[in-house]
Amino acid sequence: MVGDGPFTKKCEALLRKQTGARQALLTHSCTAALELSALLLDIAPGDEVIMPTYTFVSTANAFVLRGAVPVFVDVRADTINLDEKLIEAAITPRTRVIAPVHYAGVACAMDEINALAKAHELHVVEDAAQGIGATYRGQPLGTLGSLGALSFHATKNVISGEGGALLINDENLMERAELIREKGTDRSRFIRGEVDKYTWQDIGSSFLPSDITAAMLMAQLTETEAINATRLAIWMRFHAAFADAERAGNFRRPAVPQDCGPNAHIYYLVFNSLAERERARKSLADAGISAVTHYVPLHTSPAGERFGRISGDLKVSISVTDGLLRLPIYPDLTAGEEARIIDAVLAL
Repeated sequence: MVGDGPFTKKCEALLRKQTGARQALLTHSCTAALELSALLLDIAPGDEVIMPTYTFVSTANAFVLRGAVPVFVDVRADTINLDEKLIEAAITPRTRVIAPVHYAGVACAMDEINALAKAHELHVVEDAAQGIGATYRGQPLGTLGSLGALSFHATKNVISGEGGALLINDENLMERAELIREKGTDRSRFIRGEVDKYTWQDIGSSFLPSDITAAMLMAQLTETEAINATRLAIWMRFHAAFADAERAGNFRRPAVPQDCGPNAHIYYLVFNSLAERERARKSLADAGISAVTHYVPLHTSPAGERFGRISGDLKVSISVTDGLLRLPIYPDLTAGEEARIIDAVLAL
């Protein structure tokens, strides 16, 4: 029932096998994995962390809790990912981390991001909350930076209700990550019989999920490939069905660069204005179809204004916020439901 039980160990072993990460540690959420990252990297007051403004609050909160300043950068219009061309202008002597977010399970331009990080001696912490099973140039998301955070929240492709994992790709961080995750103690070494008692060694917190949660996750993780394949088939049928409407200028479909292997986490449309998006949402709702918006850019939020710093013009993020509408997509979506969604969108 408690954390770090047999199902936790099985899940972590399977995640290492699936991703190739040096170490995988289950956490009770992706938020926890990001917070663990900030502790592990000794993020301190005044440090700066570069991230897209178009993301969930956890990307920023994990670092703000350590006193750091999130530096909000705009996203690309095609992938809605952190615009790699705008990162260097945001770097200052206080910058410690670049935190790319792989929106909708489509990879950021990680070659360029990692090159910048190397040149400026920065860590890369991937927010791969939506990225389970997706790849960049054949490499799983979450394994391209020093650290990667995955989510198994009920809204994700692979779920455990609540849950997450930290993927550790820098071997120098492995031992300390285990301590921090176990409330700053060497309990994991004690369980393995490496020490005769365990004690407080470092800062830390309680990041472990229940082994019941891990048991549920195990059943899902073993089906990751099948789940993503089913979602991707639906995604592709949506994409083909809406091609002509995009060419007519009705909206923009998702873009997937050639280097990216997506996991079909989200299928969205970006309308030309807030008014058009809202008309579409109401029309779909009237047809019994729940289509929803997504993030409010963090730089426009009260906490974002209080804790963060803006770098450059963030107009793409504002435009995306006004125009984006997510369509229902999940493995149990029937052919009839799929057809009804397609017909309703084409009738807009």
